[in-house]
Amino acid sequence: MTLLRLVGRPLLASMFVSGGLQSLRAPEQVSPVAEPVVRPVTDQVTALPDRTEDVVRLTGAVQVAGGLLLATGRVPRVAALALAATLVPTTWAAHRFWEAEDPEERTQQRLHFLKNLSMLGGLLIAAADTGGTPSLAWRGRHAARGVRREARLVRRSVRATARPAAAVGAVRAKLPG
Repeated sequence: MTLLRLVGRPLLASMFVSGGLQSLRAPEQVSPVAEPVVRPVTDQVTALPDRTEDVVRLTGAVQVAGGLLLATGRVPRVAALALAATLVPTTWAAHRFWEAEDPEERTQQRLHFLKNLSMLGGLLIAAADTGGTPSLAWRGRHAARGVRREARLVRRSVRATARPAAAVGAVRAKLPG
C-alpha cells in the first residue's frame, strides 16, 4: 500500500466513524432533521425500518463499519461505495442551504453541503482505486484481447497450411491407386 493510501484512507474515513458513532449514540438529535428525507424513502423501501431514529442508527452503523473498513484498507472499494451511499441522503437532509432564511446560516449550510460533496468525490475516487492491481474489467478486456490475438494466429496458421495440404490432396487424387 502506498503512503498516500495509508494516510489518505483513514483521513477520509475519520469523519464517517465520528459522525456514525454520534448517530448511533444519540439518533434523536439527528432524527428531526432527517425526517423529511427518511419518510419518503421508508415509504418506498419496505426493507428499511419505519422509525426515523432506527434509520439514523442504521446509517450510523454503516458509517462506522464502512469507515473502519476503509481506514484499515479492508475491502476499501466496497466500504467507499457504502459510505457514499449513506452520504447522499445525509447531505440532502442535513444541509438544505436553499431553505435557510438567515444569510449566515445559509452560508454555513452551503459550506457543509460543499464539504460533503468533496467527501463524496473522495469516496468515488477511493471506490475506483484498485490499489495498483488491475481491475476485473481490465483483466477481462486483456483476456479477451489475448483470445482474439490467438484466434487470428490460429486462422493464419490454418490458412497457411490448408492451401499446400489441398494441393497435395489434389495431386494424390490424380495418382493411380
